Amino acid sequence: MCQSDIHDFLQGLPKCEHHVHLEGCLTPDLIFELAEKNNVQLPNSPAYESVEALHDRYGHFSNLDDFLSFYFTGMSVLHHESDFADLAWSYFQKAHADGVHHAEVFFDPQVHRDRDIPYETIVAGFVAGCHRAEKELGLTTRLILCFVRHLPLDSAARVYDEALASKHFEDDVLHGLGWSSTEVGPPKDMFRTLYSSASARGIPLTAHAGEEGDASYISTALELGARRIDHGIRLVEDPALMERVAKEGVLLTVCPISNLQLRCVDDIAKVPIRKFLDAGVCFSINSDDPAYFGGYILDNYCAVQDAFSLSVGEWRVIAENSVRASWIGEERKTELLRRIDEYVQKYVVV
Repeated sequence: MCQSDIHDFLQGLPKCEHHVHLEGCLTPDLIFELAEKNNVQLPNSPAYESVEALHDRYGHFSNLDDFLSFYFTGMSVLHHESDFADLAWSYFQKAHADGVHHAEVFFDPQVHRDRDIPYETIVAGFVAGCHRAEKELGLTTRLILCFVRHLPLDSAARVYDEALASKHFEDDVLHGLGWSSTEVGPPKDMFRTLYSSASARGIPLTAHAGEEGDASYISTALELGARRIDHGIRLVEDPALMERVAKEGVLLTVCPISNLQLRCVDDIAKVPIRKFLDAGVCFSINSDDPAYFGGYILDNYCAVQDAFSLSVGEWRVIAENSVRASWIGEERKTELLRRIDEYVQKYVVV
């Protein structure tokens, strides 16, 4: 809980989350539970001696690649459609408790396909979790297929072809395409051909960029057709590009606790929240991989408030921009904007 006197306001403020990896919601408890259920042998290392040991290790990532080694190991426990559904449901329950009304969530099918998990099993499980959240919690959801940069390009091409063959983008099963994983090292434009194909089909595109990589990774992603940038904190290194991003209304999906845990910044106050606000950059605040970083969306809101002491009006701007930049219809946007307005007015009156 943040120490601010507007904590209660932050908790109830209607939120949209745009940057959370469902596989990043695998808590140590769930990892051990599914490993036993599916007869998965976890690594023989001190970190995996117990749930408590794994919790402790998660607090000491040295960089992005150190985190990713645990992230991909955790994914090995997911075998059945019900596993994927349960994982998604565990996230949505927590998000709902934190005031999320709309969630756009990533999943990483390449890693599962490399374990010979059928594509349909992965998607059906996550879709079941999304539908349950919509029915039981009243959330709206969007499912975004995410390529990973540490695997070969042909691996991404195969899952993309499977998605096209299944007509999942046409049938409103999948709602966008992104990329994540190791930023520095692979070619900046390694998904150029796939993004060109997706853009021609009208598939919304996003990309992880400007987290560890410099601002040129952001400009490359925009060149390839991305109209949303995940992380993007190093945008501030290029004032001209930041002016362009603000002018074009490109959404940055900022993840403050993740940035701190992965040593991209040494203090939440170093995340350029104030600079983005002052420059008119549209951004949302998100949790990224909350089971690994120890912070869901409300924790991130609180961390930002503790660091920057934002006003109610500034939080309203962030919340409203989050709605306007969401991949949902105008009717739902209008509804969410109304909820924000009614909530803020009520809070101000009180």
